[in-house]
Amino acid sequence: YLSSAATRVFPECNSVTAMNSRLSGTVLQRLTRSGSACCRHQAGPRFGPCRGLTESGRGTMNVFNRDMKKRQKNWSASLQDRDQYDYLRDEVGSRVADRVYDIARTFPLALDVGGGKSHIAEHLSKDVVERLFLTDISEKTLTEIPTSCVLADEEFLPFKENTFDLVMSSLSLHWINDLPGALRQIHQVLKPDGVFIGAMAGGETLYELRCSLQMAETEREGGFSPHVSPYTAVTDLGNLLGQAGFNMLTVDVDEVQVHYPGIMEVMMDLQGMGESNCAWNRRSLLHRDTLLAAAAIYKEMYGNEDGSVPATFDILYMIGWKPHESQAKPAQRGSATMSFGDLSKISQPTSTDRP
Repeated sequence: YLSSAATRVFPECNSVTAMNSRLSGTVLQRLTRSGSACCRHQAGPRFGPCRGLTESGRGTMNVFNRDMKKRQKNWSASLQDRDQYDYLRDEVGSRVADRVYDIARTFPLALDVGGGKSHIAEHLSKDVVERLFLTDISEKTLTEIPTSCVLADEEFLPFKENTFDLVMSSLSLHWINDLPGALRQIHQVLKPDGVFIGAMAGGETLYELRCSLQMAETEREGGFSPHVSPYTAVTDLGNLLGQAGFNMLTVDVDEVQVHYPGIMEVMMDLQGMGESNCAWNRRSLLHRDTLLAAAAIYKEMYGNEDGSVPATFDILYMIGWKPHESQAKPAQRGSATMSFGDLSKISQPTSTDRP
């Protein structure tokens, strides 16, 4: 299933590991299938901001520090009480699994991209998914999963084309620098008539936290810097899936609202989830006065009557199919035999059986 020289097999832990951060330029060319690998992966594990290239050769802005995200997820996975931070991933994973069950078929081979502890797989059965591969950028999140695990960056999937019947992803794609390129790679590794089902944070996620920090920082420091990562708008997601080659698209949004005692608990839980900001232009520290002001603004603007504060997560769900000749196709333009203008000419049906 894996592309040639990009992998090493570790039978003692029943996993396959792709060491993307240490690959040579030649191997990276095989992974990206076009020879236009991003320069930051050739620079080693410690690198600065750069403007990389997508697999199609077009420039894409490098927004997120992927090495920082890897360290955040490894730190989260090493916590003794890490399970108490899984509530959001468990909920979203169950909703992705529900969408898998809605498809009346069995998938012989499936892939979970950026799956971490595989919060989707724990809701699936062998009757639906016979064999599962799991990938993540964080090696520590993969050690607890009794399945075929692949240590790989979601931006460089080391799999052959036309391999999987089903690809899933839950709360991972919103940290991708080149989302169009990642969707194209997912499309490539799917078999014809294969389906991609994913979920990612987007829209107005954490708008309460973002607004409170911006207002407090502007008041206390005369300006603000981004403390919450940018998210994809739901209006853009359908276009991105279509450009990647998917058809029969479905995109919908769920709003998940979690209540916390205060702003500190919101930020601590995000850190425990491994969901802290990793944008290159982030500020790593907040002044104490600014944080206290943000906490007061948060409670004043968004607080509940019981003293708690809400944190809103907009979860974007997407379904896309890889084209196949057996799939239903829309009628060609101009092939209709009747227009809407003719509806007024149709006489109303009458019934002779009225009492």
